[in-house]
Amino acid sequence: MADADSGHLYRLRFQTRDLVILKFLAIAGLIYLFILSITLLGASFKLFGEEFAEGIFQVTANPIVGLVIGVLSTAIIQSSSTTTSIVVGLVASGVLPFQAAIPMVMGANIGTSITNTIVSIGHISRRAEFQRAFTGAMLHDLFNVCAVVVLLPLEIYFHIIEKAARFLESLFSGFGGLEFSSPMATATKPVAEMILHITGDNGWIGVVIALLFLFIALRYIVKVLKSMVLARVEKFFQRYIFRTPALGFILGIAITTMVQSSSITTSIVVPLLGAGVLTTVQIYPYLLGANVGTTITAFLASFVTGSTDAVAVAFAHLMFNVYGIAIFWPLKRVPIFLATQLGNLTARSKLVPIAYIFVVFFVIPGLIIYFME
Repeated sequence: MADADSGHLYRLRFQTRDLVILKFLAIAGLIYLFILSITLLGASFKLFGEEFAEGIFQVTANPIVGLVIGVLSTAIIQSSSTTTSIVVGLVASGVLPFQAAIPMVMGANIGTSITNTIVSIGHISRRAEFQRAFTGAMLHDLFNVCAVVVLLPLEIYFHIIEKAARFLESLFSGFGGLEFSSPMATATKPVAEMILHITGDNGWIGVVIALLFLFIALRYIVKVLKSMVLARVEKFFQRYIFRTPALGFILGIAITTMVQSSSITTSIVVPLLGAGVLTTVQIYPYLLGANVGTTITAFLASFVTGSTDAVAVAFAHLMFNVYGIAIFWPLKRVPIFLATQLGNLTARSKLVPIAYIFVVFFVIPGLIIYFME
């Protein structure tokens, strides 16, 4: 019997090892697909010509319109990583100016928080639990909103994010980073050219294929990494992480970098908030860390392009979050107070979160785009 048990454990151990190897191979393939999508996206946009580029310039010339485009597009696809990757591809191809990309990246930060709010609705049948969960979901959203309210006017008038991003990009270029020829980029360029050749150099078909590859890659990168990283993360949170703000902040960065999704990183604490295991004060640094961690996707996308403007967009995404954290970590009472007040409204009506999602993420951006375009 003992020999049979040991044999079973031996086989189980090898099966587990093989599964891990397969998951790593899947990640490598999906990363290739992600890089291919960015390369193909940029090449496809270049086929549209100058008139198309001029049309994009006119639409995004107004920073408010650029902001709400970022909010609306991210709310629809529920992935700021996808939105920022598309923005990087547009900038790299010369279709979108770097300055216009900055408000869109800001908007993506707001739009991605819709996922937390949707997750909190899962607690709607239990009033007190729902109130706590919704308050926590709002905290991520309101940090991003507060950061945009302060930083967008400063960016419009003083270009603080643009200047910081340009400076950091120049340092990176000075170290030779942009001179580096990525083996993955070299491997994807011929494939992208072959795909466009098969489509008859049709830019629109190329964009559709690129976006399909991008969605598939990011979706399954998240799924595979989630299965590898997050299996026991909730217990880990409860026992070890939220003892100090610094630990929460670092974990927010680490997990989001690994799973490539701030939506997942922030959403997994919503049930813990609803259950009363954690408080909004405890999770606040963790949410800020998640915002920093999600910027890695833009860097991965930008390095493939070899475009200095594309790399600057990635640094702009990072600096928006760095500036926001520098302001609203010391002033954490502001977003926490606002989130608490919104959470209190759920005690009066359970329709508040549904109305909030519909109005904030879809109605207001849609109206602004319609009237200001």
